[in-house]
Amino acid sequence: MKGRTWRMRHTAGLLSALSMGLGQLYNRQWYKGIFLLLLEFSYIGIFADLFNMGLWGIVTLGTVPFRDDSVQLLAKGIVALIVIAFGLFFYVLNIQDAVRVAKMRERGDRPPGLWQTWRTVTDKGYPYLIIAPGFLLLVFVVLFPLLFMVALAFTNYDLYHSPPAKLVDWVGWDNFINLFRLDLWKNSLISVFQWTVVWTLISTTVQFALGLLLAVLLNQKQVKFKRLIRTVLILPWAVPPFVSVLVFSMMFNDSFGPINGMLESIGLDHIPWMTDPFWCKVAILLIQFWLGFPFNLALCTGVLQTISSDLYEAADVDGATPWQKFRHITLPLVLYATAPLLIVQYAGNFNNFNVIYLFNKGGPAVPGQTAGGTDILISWVYKLMFDTSKFNYAATISVIIGLVVVCFAVYQFRQTRSFKEEDLIQ
Repeated sequence: MKGRTWRMRHTAGLLSALSMGLGQLYNRQWYKGIFLLLLEFSYIGIFADLFNMGLWGIVTLGTVPFRDDSVQLLAKGIVALIVIAFGLFFYVLNIQDAVRVAKMRERGDRPPGLWQTWRTVTDKGYPYLIIAPGFLLLVFVVLFPLLFMVALAFTNYDLYHSPPAKLVDWVGWDNFINLFRLDLWKNSLISVFQWTVVWTLISTTVQFALGLLLAVLLNQKQVKFKRLIRTVLILPWAVPPFVSVLVFSMMFNDSFGPINGMLESIGLDHIPWMTDPFWCKVAILLIQFWLGFPFNLALCTGVLQTISSDLYEAADVDGATPWQKFRHITLPLVLYATAPLLIVQYAGNFNNFNVIYLFNKGGPAVPGQTAGGTDILISWVYKLMFDTSKFNYAATISVIIGLVVVCFAVYQFRQTRSFKEEDLIQ
């Protein structure tokens, strides 16, 4: 009996591994077996050309210029790999199903019929059926571009290797090594990365601190016309950010900007806002403070409304000063509630392309570098893509950006006490 039991489940699994549906036929599930067999033949028939061309293309990236487009072959290869991954997933499910039904037969249970199988799929698999279209869309809208970008980082795809006139080749880790070995790329990468970190920390921290300070001040009982003041302060948020940046770009213009005109009218020197890297960075930070504080004001105001007045009354009884109440009551509770959104703001400013590019296109230019004086990583990537056609280096830097943002976000989310103490805020 034991030997027979072993043979049934393994025979069903082996047959299903040979071809979808054979294990189900062995288990006497005729309709399911025939359906899976037809499904496999249809899958192979429909995608045979894609597998043939895609897998050949992703390995060779083409062999004859003008006939083979390396970029299209790479894209087909990635699509083929995704389709194969889906096929393998259902193949594994098919094997698991055959083994599971074989175990039922070993126990002497009757295998589920067609109607019972349909009920099981629609009942237990209902959530998966609902999210399946969205998941498929997510794979081809999000996962495919990511894989394509990562693949480009390991090629020499640039202006001098552009299909169809030229073929693209795999170059391994050369792009990553050159970023840290060649002076032109190394100096640009170090300079841009340093400014990106400084920009992210200062802009996000100050805009949040400014929003929190204004929210705390407006939350005081002595302040009159709170609604009017809050409305006025939140108005910058109502204006589209790109419009605000373009207006500020005009106001900071070295030649005709009204800000330099006002400075000169009070006896101060002319400031090269657009042509000096230092002053250009100062102007961009000031603009981001202006754009970012209204959101944090609204966010912190909402959190302050949820803090019980009993805490402050108990602190008053204990003789706490306003600073002590802010430090030990207001600040911790606000940070608990806003920490996830604060992390999102840090990640957002790390990739804040609009302010950097719309103000001065990442300029002014810096001798000996491929990036401008105010370029952050994301604006540098844009220039490499559309100004100099260095697609390989743009993809390489994008991979580095993704790794930095993911590592930072995961670490911060895991360290955030608001996630560890979810029950503190009800």
